[in-house]
Amino acid sequence: MAAPLSIGQQASITRAFSPEDILTFARLSGDGNPLHLDPEYARGTPFGAPIVHGLLVSSLFSQLLAEQLTGPGTIYLSQRLTFRSPVYIGEDVTATVEVIAVRPDKPIITLRTWAVTVRGTAIDGEAVVRAPYSAG
Repeated sequence: MAAPLSIGQQASITRAFSPEDILTFARLSGDGNPLHLDPEYARGTPFGAPIVHGLLVSSLFSQLLAEQLTGPGTIYLSQRLTFRSPVYIGEDVTATVEVIAVRPDKPIITLRTWAVTVRGTAIDGEAVVRAPYSAG
């Protein structure tokens, strides 16, 4: 059984999404918005270039929980997301999760979730998860 989590614990990951990542996500999600896929279309928007799907960026939080902080078997109960600025294709984005509350009576953890680029905060949010069950 993993050690209990405490308030303030964090995990982070940095990643740059490739054009192939965007195309794969568009195919899997069915979101073919040209803002993500068509450079000519995106040039005519306030962003000026294709941007990464916000939900693809936010999937980094799930990776951090399942692979680093709470571990395999973690179950999402809720996730609030506020999209503050775009993440461009090929741009480094760092996602972080931080424990902000631990229920004493159940394995329920509340976390602040955020993602940043060199231009500032791209996503801010909060997640509630159920920590993994003991295998014993």
